[in-house]
Amino acid sequence: MQVTIKIKRFNPEQDKRPYWAEYRLMVAPTDRVLDLLHQVKWEFDGTLALRRSCAHGICGSDAMLINGVNRLACKVLVKDLGEVISVEPIRGLPVLKDLIVDMEPFFDAYKAVLPYLINNDPIPPGERLQSPEERAVFDETTKCILCAACTTSCPVFWTNGRYLGPAAIVNAHRFIFDSRDQGAAERLEILNQSNGLWRCRTAYNCTEACPRDIPVTRAIEEVKRELLWRRA
Repeated sequence: MQVTIKIKRFNPEQDKRPYWAEYRLMVAPTDRVLDLLHQVKWEFDGTLALRRSCAHGICGSDAMLINGVNRLACKVLVKDLGEVISVEPIRGLPVLKDLIVDMEPFFDAYKAVLPYLINNDPIPPGERLQSPEERAVFDETTKCILCAACTTSCPVFWTNGRYLGPAAIVNAHRFIFDSRDQGAAERLEILNQSNGLWRCRTAYNCTEACPRDIPVTRAIEEVKRELLWRRA
């Protein structure tokens, strides 16, 4: 089938503002958007800049705004999009070139919530054991691949880049509810600050954007309840 792919291009070294470039391609219905971007780069314009690594929905590096929705370019099929496909960089982060954004503000928020196990007990001779029931409490939030699709779909983040954002809260959830962790109080204190947890307006954009089907909004609400319960 023949499709038109519209790509929002921007090279800060020569462009004053972003512009749309259109390309007509012959593709298979089962091709992915990433395949189309490769075709443009390899056959039409080698200056097209984009991020991608594993190309199998694991690394999360190719999150883009595809037909107005945050998705991974390596997972979306042409047959699900139609004959006209638009591709833009994810919103809310500075555009470095074309589809590449500066991820540093996103990762700064991620690092701020202490996304690692904190346990000050003496090191045990074996593993720190955990029951299947204890693991199930936070299992869904372990699936985050840090693609930023949820955070950059959030209207609060678009207007307040200092908001920690859904991805940071999801990764805090993963450790707050881990029975082996002892850093929940410290993380909740961080999330309780002015640009933390309470900035969420429950728009559900984050849940709809997540390529790993994490119930992001529910996880945020669970962290809110945990914070309220500890302060009661």
